[in-house]
Amino acid sequence: MKKKVTYYILNIVTVITVTMFFSCNDNFKQVQKIGISENEPIGVEFNTNLKYTDSGRVTANLLSNKSLDYSNRDFPFYEFVEGVTLHIYDKNNNKSTIIADYAIAYTETDLIDMQSNVVITTHDNRVLKTDQLFYDQKKEWLYTNKPVSFKTEEDIINGNGFDSNRDFTNAEVLEVTGIITLED
Repeated sequence: MKKKVTYYILNIVTVITVTMFFSCNDNFKQVQKIGISENEPIGVEFNTNLKYTDSGRVTANLLSNKSLDYSNRDFPFYEFVEGVTLHIYDKNNNKSTIIADYAIAYTETDLIDMQSNVVITTHDNRVLKTDQLFYDQKKEWLYTNKPVSFKTEEDIINGNGFDSNRDFTNAEVLEVTGIITLED
């Protein structure tokens, strides 16, 4: 009988030990998040001035009055809630400027999503207006599928979409809906 009781006690102790062993896990990331809400930014920055360089040459410069840092998310991003100005420089150091009321920059994909009253003024005074524009920093490509108005020296071209490289040497309005020829 004594052997049977010892056997039961040993089994119970083993079950409790195994249960405790498997119930323990690494909660370091959860401990780091204590006091930080999932929906709140990890930081707020004022007067942002980010410069993107390639081989020591500035290729883009992003300016904003206020940015929110959501790098604590699974898919990290920065939100520019008070508007953004993006200067893009071509290989000849000509500056084109993009202005938007709002933008999000995704750090993992190097994509900037600019929204609301987006206006591009190229170095040769062509002007594009749209409600949303994406800038792919890796491919150095600008695009949208929203309605656009693109003013050149000769025409105003309306359409549904726009594609261009960073230098605007092959800017193209997609699905053209109308062309207005400007008179001198």
